Amino acid sequence: MNPRASWRKSSHSGMADNSDCVEVARLSGAVGVRDSKSPATGNLALPFETFADLVVRIKRDELAL
Repeated sequence: MNPRASWRKSSHSGMADNSDCVEVARLSGAVGVRDSKSPATGNLALPFETFADLVVRIKRDELAL
C-alpha cells in the first residue's frame, strides 16, 4: 500500500470518534480500503471494478453479515 496515499473518510461514516468509519484511497490500479479507527492494522486493495461492484451490492443490501 502506498504510504503517501490520500485517504478520505466515507460520507456515510459517522462523525463521532468511536463510530464505524471506512476510508478509501485511489491507488495505482486499485482502491484502498481501511478502518479509520485503526489504519495501521491492515488495508485492503481492490481492483476498481471489484470495488465498484462491492459498493453496488452494499447499496442494494445484498451482503449478509
